[in-house]
Amino acid sequence: MSKPKLLVVEDDPGLCAQYRWAFPACRVLIANDRRQAEAMARKEQPAAALLDLGLPPDAEGVSEGFATLEALRRAHPAMPVVVASGQGQRENALRAVALGAYDFSEKPVDLDVLRTVIDRALRLAELEEENRRLATAPRPSPVKDIITADEGMLKVCRSIERLAAVAVPVLLLGESGTGKEALARALHALGPRAARPFVAINCAAIPENLLESELFGHERGAFTGAVRQTPGKFEVATGGTLFLDEIGEMPVPLQAKLLRVLQDQVVERVGGRAPIQVDVRVVSATNQPLEALSAEGRFRGDLLYRLNSVTVRVPPLRERGADALVLARYFLARFGREFDRRLRGFDPAATEAIASHPWPGNVRELENRIRRAVLMTEGPMLGAADLELEAPEAPAEADLDLRAARQRAERLAIERALARSQGNLAGAARLLGISRPTLYGLLETHGLAVPRPGADPSADILDAV
Repeated sequence: MSKPKLLVVEDDPGLCAQYRWAFPACRVLIANDRRQAEAMARKEQPAAALLDLGLPPDAEGVSEGFATLEALRRAHPAMPVVVASGQGQRENALRAVALGAYDFSEKPVDLDVLRTVIDRALRLAELEEENRRLATAPRPSPVKDIITADEGMLKVCRSIERLAAVAVPVLLLGESGTGKEALARALHALGPRAARPFVAINCAAIPENLLESELFGHERGAFTGAVRQTPGKFEVATGGTLFLDEIGEMPVPLQAKLLRVLQDQVVERVGGRAPIQVDVRVVSATNQPLEALSAEGRFRGDLLYRLNSVTVRVPPLRERGADALVLARYFLARFGREFDRRLRGFDPAATEAIASHPWPGNVRELENRIRRAVLMTEGPMLGAADLELEAPEAPAEADLDLRAARQRAERLAIERALARSQGNLAGAARLLGISRPTLYGLLETHGLAVPRPGADPSADILDAV
């Protein structure tokens, strides 16, 4: 395995020589000023950087050092930069962190402490790189079109995989845009009916007076405009799967007819009298509380019990950990290829905006924002404004405390490692480069739940959360 590259931006020859032997696990690259640093970073793509603020032509000040920091962060936002300085420690530390520095080290440096800081920065860079790989080449999932690293969503996918083999009605509960139709298609594609039709109908998109004809078909002359006999969705889907989206919007009179079809697998076309035998698996979805609608008399209780033999609850994007960033990078790579746009990624403000936005429209909203931004942006990177999101406010001075900043970064890295390893502590510890006992201690420090050893999160298919 090749050594990670560490870019050292320092004009003191003695310190440069000291740094060369201080980091034997790294390939140390030396730059003496901003121009050299930018050129070397562009050419070598280092994993991390160590930056002195006192650079020529302002070796006694910090202006050139901060200009170099801004240039490196702008061109290489994923590269952690550790800043070293002996001038105005607190003020410079706060300013450096505000500009995106990973950490700050006082001069004269303690090499043992600095090695620890650099090691952690390199591990963070490795985790970020793994996240990007996950976005562009996500790990195998039983559900096509579902990209996730969140344990809750992976549990849903595993439940869908198991439910596909049994011909029971499934009710998918979740907000609009969470991927319910993709899950319904997976129930069909992964089961024995895969070779037969998958038919989808949105119960909220069709006028009430036409929905019955759409579902059950009609005979010629059954109503004005019925110029020929037309089979309904149940007949078209026979042998396969019928997906009833927005089932909560179905009119109550039609619910009784649907219940009979589900019980007997027999339909009658509008204007017809002959019963037609069908063989259809029904998967339904809604973002409405059907139990509450049933209590109000707006949804039949007996139909609800028939539809929800198994209920799968699909979590909204805001409850899926780092999935917003994982999906954002996936969509950026996909639309960049589709529209032939060579974009480098998201700038820090965009990354923070994506992570903090509540995403009321869920994955559909995220996809649309990324598509529009890829088409319309004029720069090499997407910013918060390109996504039409508000950039998070600059943190208050109290929030720039270095210890608190490190704790936040540490917690985020632990959460991502647990998600990437599907809650496996040994795997998460390997990703973080620490021992399992150390990980246990960090979980306790940050108040994170310890995953149950040996638990099979997909064991109970009737409780998919």
